[in-house]
Amino acid sequence: MDTNRKAPIGRPRGFDVDEALERAVVVFWERGYEGASLTDLTDAMGITRTSMYAAFGNKEELFRKALERYTEGPAAYGARALEEPTSEAVATALLNGSVRAATRPGFPAGCLGVQGSLAAGDPGRAARDALIDWRNVGWSRLDERFQRAVDEGDLPPHADAGVLARYVMTVANGIAVQAASGATREQLQPVADAALRNWPPV
Repeated sequence: MDTNRKAPIGRPRGFDVDEALERAVVVFWERGYEGASLTDLTDAMGITRTSMYAAFGNKEELFRKALERYTEGPAAYGARALEEPTSEAVATALLNGSVRAATRPGFPAGCLGVQGSLAAGDPGRAARDALIDWRNVGWSRLDERFQRAVDEGDLPPHADAGVLARYVMTVANGIAVQAASGATREQLQPVADAALRNWPPV
């Protein structure tokens, strides 16, 4: 018998990393970056601070991972919308998705990507910058999709893809802010519908 054989290095984690991250998403979504204390996060995740640091790094890194998870989950409608066949269908899917995600039963109202650090001070600068990048990437992808629509004749030649992308993103972000202020799905869906009524004809 080999008595010199070493024991396995480290101990297996006693928690589900994916489930803990999902819970962190909800805390950041509900309270914002600065409003979510480490105690709030670890209590919701059901782990100790030591386990959080070991699995996710510091609070800033946890926030970035939570934002990625949010993008792949509740905000996944954004990527799906870009695959719609026409520019109007893209805008419709994006705004309707925004209404549904911002008013989803059982989840915080609004959008993590919009409210997560709007009022963050210096301690939240990294989170604020991450969200600015997140929103800018969303606008850039929408701009590219609408420019393709112009090139393919789905939008008129004089249409400004960048302005249209900014318009749709502004309405979507406004829907999120209104939802966080208490507006219901029934109140916000007509706003999305109204924003689409004057879509540029081909």
